[in-house]
Amino acid sequence: MIASTNERCNVSMKNLQVHGLSLSFGERRILSDISFNLSEKSRVALMGANGCGKSTLLKAISGNMEAESMSIALSKGARISYLPQSDIVPEGKSVYDAAEHGYDRFMPALNALKKLEGMEANLKNAEMIASLHEELAEGGYYDRKSRIEQVLLGLGFEMRDMERPVEDFSGGYQMRIALARVLLEASDFLLLDEPTNYLDIDALTYLEGFIKGYGGGVVLVSHDQDFIDSTCTEIFSLDHGKLKAYKGNYESYIRQIEEEKAEREKSYLRQKEEIERTEAFIERFRYKATKAKQVQSRIKALEKIEEIELDESSKKVSFSFPEAPRSGDDTLIIEHLSKAYGDNVIYDDFSMIINRGERVAITGRNGSGKSTLLRMIAGADKDYDGIIRYGSNVLIGYYAQDSSESINAENTVLEEIESIADTRDIPRVRNMLGAFLFSGDDVKKKCSVLSGGEKSRLALLKILMHPANLLILDEPTNHLDIGTKEILLDAVSRFDGTVIFVSHDKHFISHLATRILYLNGKEREEYIGNWDYFNFKLKEKEARFLESGKDREKEEKTVQKSDYENDKARKNRRKKLERELEAIEERIAELEESIKALEEESMRSEVYSNASKITRVMEEKRKKEDEKAQEEERWLLITEALEIE
Repeated sequence: MIASTNERCNVSMKNLQVHGLSLSFGERRILSDISFNLSEKSRVALMGANGCGKSTLLKAISGNMEAESMSIALSKGARISYLPQSDIVPEGKSVYDAAEHGYDRFMPALNALKKLEGMEANLKNAEMIASLHEELAEGGYYDRKSRIEQVLLGLGFEMRDMERPVEDFSGGYQMRIALARVLLEASDFLLLDEPTNYLDIDALTYLEGFIKGYGGGVVLVSHDQDFIDSTCTEIFSLDHGKLKAYKGNYESYIRQIEEEKAEREKSYLRQKEEIERTEAFIERFRYKATKAKQVQSRIKALEKIEEIELDESSKKVSFSFPEAPRSGDDTLIIEHLSKAYGDNVIYDDFSMIINRGERVAITGRNGSGKSTLLRMIAGADKDYDGIIRYGSNVLIGYYAQDSSESINAENTVLEEIESIADTRDIPRVRNMLGAFLFSGDDVKKKCSVLSGGEKSRLALLKILMHPANLLILDEPTNHLDIGTKEILLDAVSRFDGTVIFVSHDKHFISHLATRILYLNGKEREEYIGNWDYFNFKLKEKEARFLESGKDREKEEKTVQKSDYENDKARKNRRKKLERELEAIEERIAELEESIKALEEESMRSEVYSNASKITRVMEEKRKKEDEKAQEEERWLLITEALEIE
């Protein structure tokens, strides 16, 4: 368990039960009578095709969208936190303050505390104040500074970013702030919609460790297969509005799906044979009176059959690259490369040789110069010092993250691909488009109406259809679902040229890269092959980060605990002095009444005319005045002490 980020300390197991969830958009049924149970130990990946309703399901469960019908049973006191895909970062706040909203659950206690401290002091209020302080301390509120900083640092921010306004950051980093806030809410159930989007490999490693050690239930939507395999133990598959649960991670889920598909195909063939036999019987004996009863019986049976349909989308689609001439053995040579943006030095005397057939993955922290390096290699950025030269006969295919801007908005999707396709590829263009999630009438869409993700997929397909022997790919798996990533991975694995690619997708890197260049600011490390070793080093680095965070938190917690205990002791001393002061003021008032009564008594004739009586009264009056003077001295000392406290 990651103690530095997990603040939950439940006594009993929390559960979330959803029953009969149905929701439609117009005439289209998105979710149909969905039911499931979650415990605080659940680790669920929600899978399904794009547009099948995964985000809608999370919104309905979290209360951010109203369902037509649904009942939810949530354990008493349990909380749900939800991370949508966009638009949840508060404006006008610093990074730290935005993340601190993860502690808003303590606002009722803080407001109650503020109200009590402004009220008249008494024993009951003092006890309530002490109880609230204890609640805040046990819930981790007084430790929040180190916890907030650790989560933000783990997600890729630096200490100097803490007070910067959120508006200074890109949309991707703003989503990291939103993710930090949700993680800090420490709820019993986390609903995360594409939390791995925009995360670099360091932040992915941190989030993976966080979820593994989290004390509550987690449901996440992700297209990162490695992340799912590392964090989830159950798959919820959403298909045509229905939800089906599968035990195990993504690999196990695929095996079970394939087994179901094989069994469905067998059932389909058996049913087809049975239908053909029945139809043949009907046709043969339709006009024979002696068989009329049997014919009618078979006709009715045929009408009642629910025909098994095979899922066309599950057909294996393959993609292969156009043939390209062989390049020289030294495909790319970089010598003494230097690049800076003003005072910001990105590369300083960087050299590297890439040989034919290598698959070089470039990964690391966002902003470390990965895309910049690809632009320089591809010739899109020539503003640098040093030498970048290609080997003989090199043909480049370059996919940049802004490649979608080159798409002709007036073309349909099909026309855009056909405009660059080789003649022999024309017959399989529709299959290729299907592999990249353009099927049916989608190919007739104008490019002008495509979403950003659709344009990126189309641009990637255009690049891959050009003959090339050096592929330069900048985040090629963005906007692709797992199935399409597998098609791309299979194609690139069979590609007989050289590949240089930027990616944070661990599964893609681990199954493709033969060499890894890791960038982290001015730090550059090369790993020849062996993804397992690179991954080990990443996790080792993450472990050191968490350990340093624990040490920092422990130190700060000791200081905070000491501050809290000192503050508590100070408040207790103050309350005691205030009670003592109140008692002194009451005693002084009593003494003043007694002195006044003795003065009145001394003025009566029967007293002042009697020597023994007047002596007794005056002596008693003197004692009362002395006691009053002592109490007034004590009152003055306590008042001064209160001013110091």
